Amino acid sequence: MPAIVTPTAYAVTVACALLGGVVLCVEARRVPGPWAVVAARIIGVLLAADAVSFVVALIVAGSFSPKTSLPLALCDMAALVAAAACWWRVPVLVELTYFWGLAGTLQAVITPDLNEGFPHLVFFQYMVGHLGIVVAAVFLVVGLRLAPRPGAVLRVFAITVGYTAFVGLVDWVSGANYMFLRAPPGEWTLLRVLGPWPWYIVSAAGVALALLVVLDAPFWRMPRPR
Repeated sequence: MPAIVTPTAYAVTVACALLGGVVLCVEARRVPGPWAVVAARIIGVLLAADAVSFVVALIVAGSFSPKTSLPLALCDMAALVAAAACWWRVPVLVELTYFWGLAGTLQAVITPDLNEGFPHLVFFQYMVGHLGIVVAAVFLVVGLRLAPRPGAVLRVFAITVGYTAFVGLVDWVSGANYMFLRAPPGEWTLLRVLGPWPWYIVSAAGVALALLVVLDAPFWRMPRPR
């Protein structure tokens, strides 16, 4: 059966995932219990399986390349972090999942870079990987009430800058272009409105910090864990 690239299939999948996330959050707050931990771990397993399947599929197809296929893009790393956060619920992993998921991955859901439609494997990998991160972020923080701790914005921003520097070093050594640190993307992305390379890296850092502050704002008047 050929893959069908249609906005309808994409929109229906997104709507179903978001509806499922809302139901999970509402039920976790209304009827908390061990089932919610199990649900979080199921989300984590799905994210981990999706990340592994992506690499395995490239290897099987003979198209794996260290310059393009390593899970170094922020969304790829966010999927692995979200999987770990859902399984262990370590505070810093939850914070990274929340801020990376809603400040970064959500934009990839709104403006998808997807060339394959339903029912192609790439379609499912993209949807599970990206929607899974967003659902995990909301479920952990809203459903399981694992609010970001004081100082979460600066902590997540520092980790993000450190990770970006690491990826930049990998790009410099290998000649790759992960996170578009060495050259702008070929297709249109939000980076295009942030200026030319390399200045869009600085602009993106400023926008990222502003988004982190906005996402943290709902918790300012709430008692938070330390």
